[in-house]
Amino acid sequence: MNKIKAAVLFLITVLFANAVIAQTIEDGKKFFYYEKYVSAKNVFDKLVTANPNNTDAAYWLGQVLVHREDKDIAGAKELYRKTLEANSNSALLTAGMGHVELLEGKTQDARNRFETAISLSQGKSIPVLNAIGIANGDFESKNGDAAYAIEKLKLATTIKGFKDPETYCMLGDAYRKFADGGGNAVTAYQSALAINPNYARANFRMGKVYQTQGPAQEEIYMKFYNNAIASDPNYIPVYYNLYDLLYKTNVVKSAEYLEKYLTLMGDDEPNACYYRSTIKYAQGLFIEAISQSDGCIAAGGANPDVRLYGLKGYAFDKLNDSVKAKSAFEQYFKAQKLEKIGPTDYETYAKILLKFPGNEALAGTYMDKAVEADSTETGKIRLLKSVASGFETQKKYLDAANWYKKILNVKKVPSKTDIYYSAYNFYRGGSYEASLVDWNTYTTQYPNETFGFYMTALAQGKIDTTMALGLALPSYQKVIDIGEAQWATDSVKVKGHLLSAYKYFIQYTYNVKKDKKAASEYCAKYLLKEPADEEVIGFKKIFDSPTPAGRPATKPGTGTKPPAAGTKAAAAKKKVKSKN
Repeated sequence: MNKIKAAVLFLITVLFANAVIAQTIEDGKKFFYYEKYVSAKNVFDKLVTANPNNTDAAYWLGQVLVHREDKDIAGAKELYRKTLEANSNSALLTAGMGHVELLEGKTQDARNRFETAISLSQGKSIPVLNAIGIANGDFESKNGDAAYAIEKLKLATTIKGFKDPETYCMLGDAYRKFADGGGNAVTAYQSALAINPNYARANFRMGKVYQTQGPAQEEIYMKFYNNAIASDPNYIPVYYNLYDLLYKTNVVKSAEYLEKYLTLMGDDEPNACYYRSTIKYAQGLFIEAISQSDGCIAAGGANPDVRLYGLKGYAFDKLNDSVKAKSAFEQYFKAQKLEKIGPTDYETYAKILLKFPGNEALAGTYMDKAVEADSTETGKIRLLKSVASGFETQKKYLDAANWYKKILNVKKVPSKTDIYYSAYNFYRGGSYEASLVDWNTYTTQYPNETFGFYMTALAQGKIDTTMALGLALPSYQKVIDIGEAQWATDSVKVKGHLLSAYKYFIQYTYNVKKDKKAASEYCAKYLLKEPADEEVIGFKKIFDSPTPAGRPATKPGTGTKPPAAGTKAAAAKKKVKSKN
């Protein structure tokens, strides 16, 4: 009788323990769903410690390690390796190891693991297929094969007894990664809601689809975000997303969502102090942001959130305290991980450095890093222009030219204006050979405009100052050819360049070629376009008058020298202007 009682008691104990473990695993998964990775890790840590062969707990513990912000891929790999040694036929752990190998860039090894996991589970395990789906279909990861994820997740939905909204959400994520335009992704998320109308993640993900399409879709994506909150007010990711989304456009609402996020996260968010400091900054309360950041740094002891140094740098910059801004950014760049530094960090620090003479080279290095870190052509161009225009404002034309030149190297199809700014600033900076390289590009792309040839001639004239080499002759001749051909239809546009070209030939034929007749002919051409120019009228009279015997001809340069082409009344400065 006692043996029967003992057996019954043992059975009850086992059943109770299994129930607790099952519930605890589900609790851990729920924390994971809410992205409370610290709490999830605590749950799974305890389970694995209590039973190292609990393969479900080990798998989910590894998932926590690879999903949290400070990913521990090596830790997840070691966990899976050790657990697989004692559980070599665990399909779930095999899929988990494939996930780790995928993150390591071992694509083929990972695929072999996934296929082995499917074989071990005979293709009939929804958790295993989900594990393969989440590894390959995560649209925030560059690793993985979205098409493969879609295939395996679809297979999961055909298994008898399937009723898992998570699978459909993963399928929607995989479609997003596959870049199908959003249609199939939304359908998958809707399928998740058909199974569980309160599955907030599906509404949240649909909102993200429309958010990526821009502000024009605000009404739609906000509807889905509000639906997510209504269906599960504890779904944390939606609050962080709204805080981030509204940070620059509606700081009051952003602050409200941040507080909801931090309240729900509790101890799972170790950076709460940092986030509250950022809101002070966003509200324009820069002194308070600095003060609060200092408090956070002090509270952090030996390991403060290093982003606080950067935040202080931005705040001091807004207060025009360049010395303290520079000091704060120096601390930030010294302490922050390289992969955590963004383009704006590099850009802001570079601009601060430029306020201190002697830091130009260092500032250039940081701006180059900003350009490299920016993933878009538009962003790269904006950064380069900001530096170039800054140097141009300071009349540091050669520095400006070097940065404008970088735009030509970055932009797939440089515009007329892009070429102009590079060429003209090289010209103004006295680097005429470099200027000619860009003007050559300009004239090649716009061969029917006088402007490019006119500027080429000016640069050549700066090199051949005596005209002895005649470097500018071909360019000025092109100006004449184009200008005369277009005179009837566009005289206003070509007139200034054409008259400068005639003046160059007047001077060249008279001073260099000693040909008064040719000089007079160019004067005549000039006066047809500008008959009231007293200076050229005077030149023509000199060229047309006979030279008295025994008296040398009056040369330009002895009191009546025609001006060099393009120099009259600072004409070059006034007319050097790109036409778009």
